[in-house]
Amino acid sequence: MNPANNISSRLRTALIVSVSLCFFVLQTRLCAQEEPPRPMSLSTFQDLSFGAFITGYMGGTVIIYPDGTRSVTGDIITVFQGYQHHPAIFEVEANPGVVISIMNGPDITLNGSNGGTLTLHLGGSIPESPFVNTLRPPFRTQVRIGGTLIVGNMLDNPAGEYSGTFSVTFIQE
Repeated sequence: MNPANNISSRLRTALIVSVSLCFFVLQTRLCAQEEPPRPMSLSTFQDLSFGAFITGYMGGTVIIYPDGTRSVTGDIITVFQGYQHHPAIFEVEANPGVVISIMNGPDITLNGSNGGTLTLHLGGSIPESPFVNTLRPPFRTQVRIGGTLIVGNMLDNPAGEYSGTFSVTFIQE
């Protein structure tokens, strides 16, 4: 065996290993420490709206789903008089990988401009709770929340605008 070939073979092997290690190191992202915890920020993008409808002698419910669709039960008739229906939309800004849970507040009473009250029960969300935030700030995740409006008969709930305030808690884990 020729000693020059043996040294040449070892140099080739060492060179291949060195190049492979350099390629591996260049392909691997190294971090000295993870990002510091960042407080979640939240803003309201759109309020919850049930649109316009007419109630009959029995009443019923008007449901807004998180995807924006609307359905009714009982003898309620939906009408389109320039009032749009849509879910509430909140925008969440948080570090990627953060788990966020949504906790709906209690049912609330909406007061009518001409008297009467309606009950609002908050519904599900898109994305469903809990969810993992995937966007890196300054990008925001939109969270859509629907609800169910419990409507009495036309004597208990006269025509008019009904309004109120509800609470939703977003928990960062």
